[in-house]
Amino acid sequence: MTVLVANDVPPAIRGHLKRWFIEPRPNVFVGTLNVRTHQKVIEFILRNAPPEFGFLSISSHPNSQGYVIERFGPQGSTGREEIELSGLQLIPEAKA
Repeated sequence: MTVLVANDVPPAIRGHLKRWFIEPRPNVFVGTLNVRTHQKVIEFILRNAPPEFGFLSISSHPNSQGYVIERFGPQGSTGREEIELSGLQLIPEAKA
C-alpha cells in the first residue's frame, strides 16, 4: 500500500494520480502499487511538479515497521520532519 500526502496538488498531477490512487481527502492519495509503478509515479511527479510542490510518501516495505517514509520537496505548512531512531523512521510532534 502507498499513501501520498501532498502540500497542494496541481490539477494535472491530481488527474494523473487518480489513475492509481483514490483520494479519500484532498491531497491524500491511497493505492496499492508494485515497486516499479511506485518508482514511475514518483518520477512523474518530480518531473512535472512545480518546485514548491512537496509530498510525503508512506509505502509498504519489508522492514521491522512494515513501511518506509520518503519526503520529496518542501515540508509544507506542518514543518514536521521525519527522523530515524535506532533504525525506526518516526515523525516527532512538538510539545504543546
